[in-house]
Amino acid sequence: MNIGSLSSNWLLQKNIMDTSRLGERNLSNLSGLTSNSFEQLLEQVLLQTELNQKSSNNPDISSLLLTSLNSFVSQTGVGTLPNTSITPVTTGGDELNPHLKGVLQNTGHLFAEAGKKYDIDPALLAAISIHETGNGSSNAARFKFNVTGMMGKNGLKTYSSIQESIFDMARNLRQNYLDQGKLTIAQIGAKYAPIGANNDPNQLNNHWVTGVQRYFDTLTTGSNLA
Repeated sequence: MNIGSLSSNWLLQKNIMDTSRLGERNLSNLSGLTSNSFEQLLEQVLLQTELNQKSSNNPDISSLLLTSLNSFVSQTGVGTLPNTSITPVTTGGDELNPHLKGVLQNTGHLFAEAGKKYDIDPALLAAISIHETGNGSSNAARFKFNVTGMMGKNGLKTYSSIQESIFDMARNLRQNYLDQGKLTIAQIGAKYAPIGANNDPNQLNNHWVTGVQRYFDTLTTGSNLA
């Protein structure tokens, strides 16, 4: 499997979770464990996770916990973990259009074309745009055709069209994020919208990961956006 398909698969996975959700979903599904052995396993897993976090400086505690848990289950042979991988979702423009509003209305085909060119799920591209623009209502989207929050040397970039903005975002995500090993929404957000950034005086970046994740989940399950 090439790096492009690997990146898409990771972005589509639903196990971009916090520690509590991971525990609820995976630890509770271990079979063949007594109460005492479960507590011992959990204690070892948490200790190993802490050590891994310190040694790797990796802030993504959920992925570290899952790695540690899988390692201990494999070594001890107790219980089994459910398969958390899912079949990649191919999201097309027709599926996206009902969710897109404002200047993003009827642009689903643009997200689909950009996704195909750069091997990224269009739902991720659309989720970022919806979050960045208040679903097509921001001044940047209406007056600069910037529907992705992309920054330039002089602040928000100005584009000649929404299509140019979407394709620029997809190019940036492929070259500077996915191909650099940033394969989850949390990992992307840490660089795309870093908390505490000088150009974020209202601290809106604090909500980037949860917002994009929520929209992505909505777009890939077919639910209505709030």
